[in-house]
Amino acid sequence: MNKKVFLIFVVICFVVIGILPILFMLAKSVNVDGHFSLFFYKNFMNSRREWTLIGNSFTLSFLTALFTTIIGLPLGILFAKTDLPLKKLFTILFTIPLLIPPYITAISWFDLLGREGLLSKIINPAMAEITSKWLFGLPGCVLILFSTFLPIVILLTITFLKTINPRLEEAGKLVSGWPGVLKGITIPLIMPGLLLASILVFLLTLGELGVPTFLRYDVFPVESFTQFSAFYNFGAATAAAVPLVIITLIVLVIERIFLRDKTYQLHPAVGGDKSSTINLGVYRKWFLIIVVLLCFCSIILPFLVLLFHSFSAGVYKEALSRAGDSLFRSVAYAAIGASALAVLGFFLGYLIHSKTFRFWRAIDSLTIFLFALSGTIIGIGLINLWNRPATNFIYASPVIIIFGYLAQYTALTSRITVSTLAQIPSSMEEAAQVSGAKWIRRITLITAPMAKRGLIAGWLVGYIFCLRDMGVTMLVYPPGHDTFPVRIFTLMANGSTELIAALCVIMIIATLLPLGIGGILFKLRGFIK
Repeated sequence: MNKKVFLIFVVICFVVIGILPILFMLAKSVNVDGHFSLFFYKNFMNSRREWTLIGNSFTLSFLTALFTTIIGLPLGILFAKTDLPLKKLFTILFTIPLLIPPYITAISWFDLLGREGLLSKIINPAMAEITSKWLFGLPGCVLILFSTFLPIVILLTITFLKTINPRLEEAGKLVSGWPGVLKGITIPLIMPGLLLASILVFLLTLGELGVPTFLRYDVFPVESFTQFSAFYNFGAATAAAVPLVIITLIVLVIERIFLRDKTYQLHPAVGGDKSSTINLGVYRKWFLIIVVLLCFCSIILPFLVLLFHSFSAGVYKEALSRAGDSLFRSVAYAAIGASALAVLGFFLGYLIHSKTFRFWRAIDSLTIFLFALSGTIIGIGLINLWNRPATNFIYASPVIIIFGYLAQYTALTSRITVSTLAQIPSSMEEAAQVSGAKWIRRITLITAPMAKRGLIAGWLVGYIFCLRDMGVTMLVYPPGHDTFPVRIFTLMANGSTELIAALCVIMIIATLLPLGIGGILFKLRGFIK
């Protein structure tokens, strides 16, 4: 098959699945009784509540991005460049909150700080009353989303540190110590990556639904979800969603103008493996204590609270009996979604890497736009597009859930593909082309096998994010096809604390188990050293 024809077909599939629902949603919001009207938007502009929601969303997103950046930068430097003990283990531990639904972290903190939480049984109940009021609101949302998105800053800091030429730092050490080198050379060089991480945290927080809903903090995604699910008002739901679309577009345009050329492709610096390690000296144990305390308070303690509340075999038996079918569906849908994401992301990543078309940057930007967009908006768009008799076979089946996964998470697998293909010499495919091999044969026999590490990594990442998804799935799942995160969220209204805790533990295990198996397989097959 012709290369350009096939890739055009892939682009059309991506546009139909991801972009067309958003455009259709926007078009429908200005169509009232068959006529063009800005009725819903006028109501929005005249509503004081909507402007309050904008302020709440911006405040939450800004504070989360600020704190993750302030804490994530030094942690990334500690894990990447110092002799801190167990730094690889800490990197893994700090990444865990990103891999599970954020509202599960919120549940664990509620079980600790709520009015009837563990804290109320250990100390004065009056103190638990204070901590509960603190948790339900802006401070609690910032705490939960800080621990959830902190790994983004840490991992991008580590990644960009590997791109720095160590000779620059060695030259700086001739006239200054490591503090001066970090301040004058290292941090300025990774600043584009740090800003990119902050922007991603800001946008992902802006679109978060589960945590603000659980902690009763009114933000825009909650308003859009309420207008749709409670009142079935498509126009009002879309009008409430449009500000998020516009803000996301503006922020991504700014990122495109100022940062994209500096962060688009990451290549390890020559001699990067020989980069000198910062000797912490007498401060080593103090840094270790600080990291251990932060790790324990933000990651280990919430998980231990869930284990404590669910410490009964009978509770887990009840949890599986009430939600085992949802767990099976989640695993099945996540596996199918991850496979589809691996394929779609591979070919879009190939298109972006090879710059096959002039609009390759637009495709890359659109995938990032959908990833940063609230799942609520994507869900409303999918329903607007596919909820009609002619397409009921999609709307009333799990296919609509898979479409939601593809729309939201293609950026993950496409970016992994781009990074993987950047490490493969182009001469390999060119040699096959000279020998007369067709494009599809070159892809299947040369490029894809050489990129298998990226394909497997992309599948694992896609599986985890599909499994943890709630924003899109909550809106689009057909009757009888709810997933495990959705079932947990709905059971929170009338389920016991022990039952919800057991369900959360099962969710964490189901998310992390394939990642652990994948890591073992990578090591056994020699994919990583």
